[in-house]
Amino acid sequence: MVKAKVLLDSCMWSGAREELTTAGYDVKWIGDFLKDPGDAAVIELAFSENRVLITLDKDFGELAIFRGKPHRGIIRIVNFSALQHGQVSIKILDKYKSELEQQAIITVEKDRVRIRVDQ
Repeated sequence: MVKAKVLLDSCMWSGAREELTTAGYDVKWIGDFLKDPGDAAVIELAFSENRVLITLDKDFGELAIFRGKPHRGIIRIVNFSALQHGQVSIKILDKYKSELEQQAIITVEKDRVRIRVDQ
């Protein structure tokens, strides 16, 4: 059973894709593309394919908040090792499923999780 659709930004560790897929997520990774399409195209792709975007890059939050780009939820992982990207992503996707369904922007740090949901 597929849990959710996810788009991993190119800055995410490639091993996170396998961990998420094994956990039941439908995953696309921008690193598989021949060329990185750029932030605006990435957020548009995630929205059009109904995918939660997972990234290390704060620019996506700025695109969503200040430029009004539509999205299906954004998770930003801050200061975790590459080897932790998959497990942190799975934990947040599972724990904050209802917030992500409301297009939350979630910033995950080692000592806190910040959630922004605009209504």
